[in-house]
Amino acid sequence: MAGKIEAIQGRIFKNIFICKKCGAKLRTESRKIAEGKVRCRTCKGDVFRPKSRKVTK
Repeated sequence: MAGKIEAIQGRIFKNIFICKKCGAKLRTESRKIAEGKVRCRTCKGDVFRPKSRKVTK
């Protein structure tokens, strides 16, 4: 059961970044984000954050 949850979280959160300027979602490697090789499709911005996860206890 734990394997299913990890697989689902991988699809939802892995390599997904949000543009800080317009909020568009992009799926790319974190290495490319760090190197500055990626630009937003909609606003051409280059500042991104990882998709946030809700912390539940």
